[in-house]
Amino acid sequence: MLRRLSVENYALIDKLELELDPHLNIITGETGAGKSILLGALGLLLGAKNDGSAMKDTARSCTVEGTFALAGPELEEFFAENDLEYAAETTLTRIITPAGKSRAFVNDVPVSLAQLREVGTRLLDIHSQHQNLILSSEEFRTSALDTVAGNGELLREYAAQYARLQELRRETAALREAAEQGRRDEEWLRFQTEELTAANLRAGEQAEIEEELAMLENADRIGEAFTTLRNALDADETGVLVQLKNSETSLAHIGEHSPAAAEYAARLRSTLEELKDIGASAAADSERIDADPERLAKLSARLDTLLALQQKHHAADEAELIGLRDRCTARLAAVIHGDERIAEAEAALQKAAEKARKLADRLRKAREKAAPAFAGHIRGTLARLGMPDTVFEAAIDDLGELTRTGGDSVRFLFSANRGRAPQSVERIASGGELSRVMLALKALLAERMQLPTIIFDEIDTGVSGRIADAMGEIIASLAASMQVVDITHLPQVASKGAAHFVVYKRDGRTSITRLSDDERITEIAKMLSGSEITDAAIAQARILLGRNGEPHPAAPGCSDTPAPGSLF
Repeated sequence: MLRRLSVENYALIDKLELELDPHLNIITGETGAGKSILLGALGLLLGAKNDGSAMKDTARSCTVEGTFALAGPELEEFFAENDLEYAAETTLTRIITPAGKSRAFVNDVPVSLAQLREVGTRLLDIHSQHQNLILSSEEFRTSALDTVAGNGELLREYAAQYARLQELRRETAALREAAEQGRRDEEWLRFQTEELTAANLRAGEQAEIEEELAMLENADRIGEAFTTLRNALDADETGVLVQLKNSETSLAHIGEHSPAAAEYAARLRSTLEELKDIGASAAADSERIDADPERLAKLSARLDTLLALQQKHHAADEAELIGLRDRCTARLAAVIHGDERIAEAEAALQKAAEKARKLADRLRKAREKAAPAFAGHIRGTLARLGMPDTVFEAAIDDLGELTRTGGDSVRFLFSANRGRAPQSVERIASGGELSRVMLALKALLAERMQLPTIIFDEIDTGVSGRIADAMGEIIASLAASMQVVDITHLPQVASKGAAHFVVYKRDGRTSITRLSDDERITEIAKMLSGSEITDAAIAQARILLGRNGEPHPAAPGCSDTPAPGSLF
């Protein structure tokens, strides 16, 4: 339940703090005093979009904070699933900065607006008179019946299967489209695949060819260079090796007399070995070099083929050509085997559709089973609200196709008189009748949904007298098991509250005060008689509050603001 609400710098509110009773809280006030502003602040707290008019003072942030008392394993599980810190007393905070940026927190942990809305829907339900229009929503009607039928687990199972069905539908459609496109491109794909496959592409081949071609094209020059090197080293009398060998021998002979000569001789021996190896390698390479014109022509043709393919397909190298070849091969295979893949997808789709239809049938049966009791409960509540001859039915129509909520739709059929055929409630019910139908629905749903808090915003619009008193009793009965906040103009309803708050405007600012017992008598008398409070109104107010035998203050006369009370 909502323990405390704090609002700062929102619309006409400078700063406001409100502590609520755990049962029935009544909020009254003159039209235009700011009751709707409170609801707007609550809407922000529950994740509503900022329309740009939140801040009273554009130089300060707008802050709305609500402290909730939590209970129940379902909420603990929800918090755990969403990586939120669960606490028996949880605080939701929404801040709108002067720059228009929005920040949201749950127990001081930053969250997204989507997460804030998810939390909010599990803590509080706001119903305004304008929400009577949701009776025209098929989704709301179906959801209402499902709630009463206890279809939560079955709905989750169906939703998962329906999501799988939609995914398979998209996959199958994509395969069909790809197959159709593939059939149009098959000839081109086949040509591309065959051309690139016939090319026998190999990664790194082009670099190897270019290296060998460079050698073949310069074979004569390379051979001459190797021969010159070999001759310089191995010539019989003038070769470097012969001369160095002679020097090494001479130095070795005098090595025992000169350490330096011995060292030079050793170094020369090492050098001679290296030069002999160079000479042998140069000789071998010289013999291997062959300016083979056929090999040259073959390599040149291969390089031309690779370059032509690269230019044709806008590829940087043979690696990109190989990638293109593989993609064309895969697409061609998909075309060739497309019918098989489509058949497999269609089989999976049919299987998923059958499973979804079975779940939808179970949902329909559960709805059909719950519909009579659902309608009976609504009729019973409407009878308490002065509509004993009401006809109300929950009709279930087969849609002939599967939707997100099943294979059927729910209509609420209504007639205020038994002699008239019922029609869709949103089409024929008056404003007062719609208010009573919505209260009956909300009362039933609130019991089943086990929401901690529900807020009624002038749900009693269009009713008065005895009916208003019955409405008050129903709302009060809800407050026995949950927290209820009711914004009302009806004294019959206001008298049922455990706590009574008055919203008023002073110096252009909206404030709220909790009334004492005596102040409640005055406020309800004012609601009964208007600004001129009479003794008769005071007496009637005391009767409504169950205080007929107690003395009461004299009528205070006309007042624009409530008597001073404890301001939160």
